[in-house]
Amino acid sequence: MGGDSAPGMVVDGAAIICAQDANIHFILFGNEQVLLPLIAKYPALTGRYDLRHTDEVVADDGKPSQAVRRGRNTSMWKAIAAVKDAEAAVAISAGNTGALMAMSVVQLRTMDGIYRPAIASTWPGPQNHKVFLDLGANLECDEDSLVQYAMMGAAFAREILNIACPRVGLLNVGEEEQKGHEYVRMAASKLRLSPLEGMKFIGFVEGTDLSADTADVIVTDGFTGNVALKTGEGVAKMLLGELGKAIRGSLLSKLGYLLARGAFRVLRDKFDPRHLNGGMFLGLNGLVIKSHGSSDGVGFAHAIKMGIEMARGNLTGKIALDLQTFDKILKATPSEICIKFEP
Repeated sequence: MGGDSAPGMVVDGAAIICAQDANIHFILFGNEQVLLPLIAKYPALTGRYDLRHTDEVVADDGKPSQAVRRGRNTSMWKAIAAVKDAEAAVAISAGNTGALMAMSVVQLRTMDGIYRPAIASTWPGPQNHKVFLDLGANLECDEDSLVQYAMMGAAFAREILNIACPRVGLLNVGEEEQKGHEYVRMAASKLRLSPLEGMKFIGFVEGTDLSADTADVIVTDGFTGNVALKTGEGVAKMLLGELGKAIRGSLLSKLGYLLARGAFRVLRDKFDPRHLNGGMFLGLNGLVIKSHGSSDGVGFAHAIKMGIEMARGNLTGKIALDLQTFDKILKATPSEICIKFEP
């Protein structure tokens, strides 16, 4: 029931997925008087959903602490509870981000060894999409959290983006080792000691690397990540808008568009925020995805598809295994670490 166009865009997204994947079943949480007429418009949903009625919702401007204390009968709480009770593989919501994170942590708890969960998303790159985290779950971080984000992001890149050995970079104000906050430099030191297979730490990266083929996983604190994400989205929207104006500016430019419209469509689709929709909550004992509140059905379907891939790829299990391996390495003596790195 959360989001600017909910619940219509949620039902639209579910119908899109049902038409694409015959092995998906939904549990919809919300007001049945509102939902049933919307569901009736889509034959593809017939027999593909259970409807759990509740007329309580989390307000978009509600405080997370109040939502946790008073929201036990809301659609958001019940959706997360379905994951906790193993009724569902993933919970997806376009509602209040803070409340969704707080409820998820309370019900699912963080994985063993995880201090704070992170919000991750995909980011368009010259060759492949990359992973960017944290995007706002934790405005401040310490070095251990950044190390954990790096491992979780690398696991996502391997299992979901099919990058065999993702390159991991820490976002900083320069590439030199002496630059940046102390906790960022400490995180880099720990990541350089990591002999984990399937992850290559490349050191510090800068803001320009977000759009370059430098790293597959970019790690930062939630404050910086959220600002960078919103800035990138705003610039992409502005450029596409200005491109549209330029195309419509003259008869010659319109003719040029007709000749190159295939290329323009590729560009539009690559930077379409609907095709990048879905903030993944990583570090929990269960899968939760936050959709943009302003998304439409196509965008919400992308968030669903991302959740399906994460569940089928057992992303939670893969992250847990990496965390256990890395924890053993950090607990090893310096001599043992040297032995592990001997050729």
